[in-house]
Amino acid sequence: MNKVANKGIKYFTRIITALSVALLAFSAWASEQVKYQEGTMRIFVMEIIGDIDPRMNRYVDLAFKQATEDSADLVIIEMDTYGGAVNDANDIRTRILEYEKPVWVYINNDAASAGALISIACDSIYMVPGSNIGAATVVNGTDGMAAPDKYQSYMRSIMRSTAEKNGRDPLIAEGMVDDRVEIEGVTVAGKVITFTTSEAIANGYCEAEVASIRDILEKNEIVDFELIEYELSSTERIIAFFLNPVVSGLLILVITGGIFFELQTPGVGFPLAAAGVALILYLVPHYLSGLAANWEIAVFFVGLVLIALEVFVIPGFGVAGIAGIICTVGSLIFMMLGNDLFNFDYVPGEEITKAATAVGLGVFGSILLLIVFGYRITQSKMFDRVALVTTQKKDDGYIATYYKEDLVGKEGKAVTILRPSGRIEINDEIYDAYTRGEYVEEGTQVVVVSQQGTSLQVRTKKNEA
Repeated sequence: MNKVANKGIKYFTRIITALSVALLAFSAWASEQVKYQEGTMRIFVMEIIGDIDPRMNRYVDLAFKQATEDSADLVIIEMDTYGGAVNDANDIRTRILEYEKPVWVYINNDAASAGALISIACDSIYMVPGSNIGAATVVNGTDGMAAPDKYQSYMRSIMRSTAEKNGRDPLIAEGMVDDRVEIEGVTVAGKVITFTTSEAIANGYCEAEVASIRDILEKNEIVDFELIEYELSSTERIIAFFLNPVVSGLLILVITGGIFFELQTPGVGFPLAAAGVALILYLVPHYLSGLAANWEIAVFFVGLVLIALEVFVIPGFGVAGIAGIICTVGSLIFMMLGNDLFNFDYVPGEEITKAATAVGLGVFGSILLLIVFGYRITQSKMFDRVALVTTQKKDDGYIATYYKEDLVGKEGKAVTILRPSGRIEINDEIYDAYTRGEYVEEGTQVVVVSQQGTSLQVRTKKNEA
């Protein structure tokens, strides 16, 4: 009887334990659901508005780090983009997929190309009326034509895998890239898939049509919440300011103008200092944003070295000078672009045009300023305060010498043989000296007849007499 009782107690204990574990698990799940519906949620909002490029990549990275620091419960991305660089879009996609908290996207007009990839990486998609998602075919940045199939194949693959990860039809995702995909009731061969809001909802690529972010929260019955709108720090805003092509062009004007002016009037100092400050303001923002690669910065300084060699070492103007100009100007253009070495397939053509224009105008403007205002600056009173512009002529009594006193007429003796140069001693001081060709023995009395340069011209005392 005791055995039966003990056995019953063990079974009863196991049942109670199992029920307790199940109850705890249910409580945890329920509390999480209540949190979405009743508790105060921290909603972190960031924007992907504009081209997907290294600058946007950096912005999103900083935003997700800030969301983590702010203990955000939900991240909402407001999106309006025609796409951009696939490599940067893939970085953003990976960051979204790996983020521990839910990430929703609010498409406030367009999510084309790389924007579509980022959107389907999010846990939920919401779209305003009249918005679109799709058209993710990879195109060349130079002519806007479809890129080679190896790029399309890669894009198709990551679109499919991203859709699968979030429970969306992978074939539809592939059809956003490849116009050969046929899906009954969705698309026919020859057309790349681009969904309107209603079409996206019908095909599982949008949760709902909304009018605002608050509308999204209302549809999910999130009532008690705190909206945290991400803003760049002061430092990041300064970096973004100097990334503006117009500002970059002005910095290039100061860089090239300062270098040219210093070469024309060596020793002044402040043009070179201005060029150095402008160079720092140009390089640092572009480097931090991922635009300026290490090799591009190295090529720039190699160009400067080549120009210096051409000016100060190699006579004339030849290969070194031309190569130096190509290196400096080319690297300044490359630093403004999201190129992969010499591959510009994913760089929009307009970005190349902007960069080349900014650098070209900067260089041309600096040369023009140097020609027009260079002479006027050197003749100004301000220039007199910072540079020595007077000429010490021989006719005015100026003689190059290291000696503190006039030694002409002083007597001394040769402490070495003068044939015709050697050393003499005057008042216990040793000086370099030379004759006009005569041979003077050591110990002979001499007199200084001329004091020029770093040596004294002497004659024997008897000849002087």
